[in-house]
Amino acid sequence: MNILENLNSPAPLKRMSIDELNTLAAELRETLLKTALKNGGHLSSNLGTVELTVALHSVFSSPDDRIIWDVGHQAYAHKLLTGRYKDFDTLREYGGISGFPRRVESAHDSFGAGHASTSISAALGLAAADKQAGKKNFTVAVAGDGAFTGGMIYEALNNAAGKDLRLIIVLNDNEMSISPNVGGMNSYFGRLRSSPRYLGFKYRLKKFFGAIPLVGKPLTKLSRGIKNAVKRLVWRDNMFENLGLHYYGPVDGGDIKKMQSVLKDAMRDKKISLVHINTKKGKGYDLAEEKPDKYHGVPKGGVFKEKKSFSSVFGELMAKRGAEDKKLFAVTAAMGDATGLKAFSERFPDRFSDVGIAEEHAATYCAGLSAGDMHPVFAVYSTFAQRAYDQLIHDVALQRLPMLLALDRAGIVGEDGPTHHGLFDVGFLLQIPGAEVYSPESYRDMSLALSRGFEFSALTAVRYPRGGETDCDRSVYKSADNGNIYYADMGDKPSTAIISYGRLCTNALKAAQLLHQQGVPVRVIKVLRLKPLNCKVFAELLDGAELLYFAEEGLRSGGFSERVAATLCEQNRLTDKTVVIRAVEDRFVPHGNTEKLFEECGFLPSQMAAEIASKLKK
Repeated sequence: MNILENLNSPAPLKRMSIDELNTLAAELRETLLKTALKNGGHLSSNLGTVELTVALHSVFSSPDDRIIWDVGHQAYAHKLLTGRYKDFDTLREYGGISGFPRRVESAHDSFGAGHASTSISAALGLAAADKQAGKKNFTVAVAGDGAFTGGMIYEALNNAAGKDLRLIIVLNDNEMSISPNVGGMNSYFGRLRSSPRYLGFKYRLKKFFGAIPLVGKPLTKLSRGIKNAVKRLVWRDNMFENLGLHYYGPVDGGDIKKMQSVLKDAMRDKKISLVHINTKKGKGYDLAEEKPDKYHGVPKGGVFKEKKSFSSVFGELMAKRGAEDKKLFAVTAAMGDATGLKAFSERFPDRFSDVGIAEEHAATYCAGLSAGDMHPVFAVYSTFAQRAYDQLIHDVALQRLPMLLALDRAGIVGEDGPTHHGLFDVGFLLQIPGAEVYSPESYRDMSLALSRGFEFSALTAVRYPRGGETDCDRSVYKSADNGNIYYADMGDKPSTAIISYGRLCTNALKAAQLLHQQGVPVRVIKVLRLKPLNCKVFAELLDGAELLYFAEEGLRSGGFSERVAATLCEQNRLTDKTVVIRAVEDRFVPHGNTEKLFEECGFLPSQMAAEIASKLKK
């Protein structure tokens, strides 16, 4: 490395030649490839935006000019160019650099990200604020074509119309979100990609008239009418210009010089501009270029290992059920393969729909399917299901339309961090009238929970963690309430009860074993169905317990533990009992490996056992 390792800010890029910038791009690609394969992370998207990032930082002056990255999983090169090279080997490690833009991490991260389709809305707000403050800086929103499947983008574009702001929108078009892009916008972008003639004519005309002394500027304005006539010959319509934006493109995202030229032209515009850049996801790494969806995110070490997981078990059960139930219809939001639906989509393509990054639409689409007597299943990551909260309440539950909500990546997800942890779903799902909520700890639990959901009698949510079930002796459990609750006793007449759900039950069981070794009799209660909870059976299982210890891999506020404790208190069942809730307190959990984050939250078996022992001594 020569250029990158001596770069402390992006300012020197303005003085570099094109050859130097291309050398820098090669160094960036080598560094992020090496780090992402070692630490894990988003690979394909970052490889594709290296030259674009170099072009942006060689034209604009960050952090005075604000660069906002939609989703943010393509911002690794941006981090390397903005003073974080020396710490880049800590990417996604506990206490290290985040895999997404974070305002607290750098002044160059103008807006935090993690979910799609937010950049233009945020950029409009920042640009409007800067205008009110009398600033002359630019705001740049970089949004991928995948983000344009999300409705929030169009709310922002509608709001942008007619505004006099120093705002440039960069459409990073790589024909991918996580899975290949789908729907009408993908087809529309395809038409734009195939029409480079318009861009070339536009700039030749502009340069020709602009070079004429004295009358150049008036003729340039006159040429706009000619340009628009030619545009209509090339394609029938341009949505962006119809919305009042100036459209530039498409431009080769591998050509730094061309991108610099177009970005500088956009800076001279009096209107909000959109610059359409064509990039190649996975560029420079053969495996990622061939399979950009697979290499969208890579594990630590860069080696993919096919392991059984909750996602794969869900996929197997869906494919099996699809053959039995001709009304079963699977819906996902750009996460078909990631949620395990590949086999279902291949076997039953007419009953599978990837709606793109549009969770709100997906939920109401499922409501419509349900109203039409189909059996819809919406498979989505827990963190992205938050975006469909209103639809789940108004369009599904209020109308008593049955559907199955399969919530993948529930709980702590590790290195992707606070924007991706699934720690909020239990709180908002428990609030929805008539909803059923399951949180399996094992594959057997998963099968039982899904079988209940496949009955399609209500809005049924089945939430499950990233990865697979953990090893433990489940034969110690006894069933109660038709398998909705399980319990296991460590010792006679247990005076302590540990209550948990989901994968944290494994740690609860191990904590009970540690306490039993110290002579403390413990009952572990594993709750599969969180709602509705049979309070009578649950309370009976607590008879004789003086200490109730709730362990919850989710937010304490409004969570399962608080609700149950409040209900028991109302029923006067907590007399002479001590209640302790170990959950995520009022904060966001950082990124890092799951074991380390469990330790930070006090979820390790040894920590639970120690906390319980300390309470018993008082």
